[in-house]
Amino acid sequence: MTAAVAPTPMVDIPAGRFRMGADDGYPEEAPAHLVDVDAFRIDVQAVTNAQFAAFVAATGHVTVSERVPLAADYPNARPDMMFAGSLVFRKTSTPVDTRDWSQWWELRQGASWRHPYGPQSSIDGHDNHPVVHVAYADALAYAHWVGKDLPTEAEFEYAARGGLDGKTYAWGDVFRPGGKHMANTWQGKFPYRNSMEDGWEATAPVGSYPANGYGLYDMIGNTWEWTQDWYAPQHNADPAKACCIPKNPRGPLAGTLDPAAPIPQKVLKGGSFLCAPSYCKRYRPAARHAETIDTATCHIGFRCVVRANVSP
Repeated sequence: MTAAVAPTPMVDIPAGRFRMGADDGYPEEAPAHLVDVDAFRIDVQAVTNAQFAAFVAATGHVTVSERVPLAADYPNARPDMMFAGSLVFRKTSTPVDTRDWSQWWELRQGASWRHPYGPQSSIDGHDNHPVVHVAYADALAYAHWVGKDLPTEAEFEYAARGGLDGKTYAWGDVFRPGGKHMANTWQGKFPYRNSMEDGWEATAPVGSYPANGYGLYDMIGNTWEWTQDWYAPQHNADPAKACCIPKNPRGPLAGTLDPAAPIPQKVLKGGSFLCAPSYCKRYRPAARHAETIDTATCHIGFRCVVRANVSP
């Protein structure tokens, strides 16, 4: 870190046991099962634009979205799509078939963490917003630069629950207790009308919403966040085997992934400002999402962890 940009404060998460996943959510969240997690420390908030800019200034790192893809890595790609850019959300003007995500996602040339909506946009005035348009390798490079790591899926979910084991949300079982917005999500009809009742149409500055029981901000909503775990379509667990509670699970091994999948996927956690009750009700600790490791979008960020007995 440069002297002008403070490192992210961290919170100590105690070792413990919790119920990971959910049986009443999306299929990939099942089965709910007990997990033991060792103590660790986690960033109190997502990495910001200012912090990521300090990393780039110090290291010269060029993010995945800022590089022109190699044709050899994408043999079936259309030549006109081989440019440096990233996925940008564009609100539709009318209702659309929500089974077709291409209606609202555009691979936009020149979009990157510096220019989140294309070359004419910037992050000026958004120093304290979470950095976005970072692929998995970019997040990992930053984490290693500050002497940290990315969380596992179990670590993230355990921390996101804030000590409220088995609750639907990071703050309890009511989405808006007393009518109060607890996370940056979508209000209205996705993807064409966002009423912005919570005050934000895209990312909000980190810490804009109440902290959870561990003092962590935005573990739900604002941006999806990268974890270390390779994605599998369900949790590899048997809730009936009380004798065999997994400890510090890390997801499947890379070598066990589907060979038919052209690009491996990691697990994202936390949901984002695009999650809506009418489309993607994933603003819950149990929710999880697959993302290819070469993908960067305007709603994916990250935070870092330090495991027990390791100093950043």
